[in-house]
Amino acid sequence: MAGSPETLERALRAEGVRDARLLDAVRVTPRADFVPADAVWAAYDDVPLPIGHGQVTTQPSLSARMIEGLGLSGAEHVLEIGTGLGFQTALLARLAADVVSIEMRPGFSEQAGRNLARHGIGNVELLTGDGSCGVPGRAPYDAILVSAAYPEVPAPLAEQLRAGGRLVQPIGTGGEEEVVLFERTPAGLERRQVLTLARFVRLHGRYGYPP
Repeated sequence: MAGSPETLERALRAEGVRDARLLDAVRVTPRADFVPADAVWAAYDDVPLPIGHGQVTTQPSLSARMIEGLGLSGAEHVLEIGTGLGFQTALLARLAADVVSIEMRPGFSEQAGRNLARHGIGNVELLTGDGSCGVPGRAPYDAILVSAAYPEVPAPLAEQLRAGGRLVQPIGTGGEEEVVLFERTPAGLERRQVLTLARFVRLHGRYGYPP
């Protein structure tokens, strides 16, 4: 294995990430503990890594830009769509009051739970199910992070975001997206800013693409 959490932190700084709390979270969260054993050698490179079932982790600098867009202060109740193996979940948990994370694949969710427990991260509720529906029983949320692409924000997610809350989602058909920051206003969900361009897998589910 080459590098360390500090190596990744420096790479994120070089990519323009400025949130000091987020950079601290990256430095104390070893990505090597959140990737498959055969990918540990590249854990501290700023690249996506395969995790099975045709899925990959989100590139760390991209994940950081998305998290940074949420503007977390430490008091937020956050919904994450797409747990993966839990690295991004761990960063969110270190920056917010608590995180509800939903993943379509039970195996990923179970592994993420073990990874988070290994690091004593207990302010996360892991669920398995259709992320396009959100988790209405735990709404409203102060922030929502969607780690899969769809041409629009699914209606349930917009409805579960509290007034003044922020949502970040890749907008597109899966493969070439604008990662967009939205804010919930009295008039509804309003587009605020394109954070970056990226490639994401598609969001599947009742309010996404057919499974």
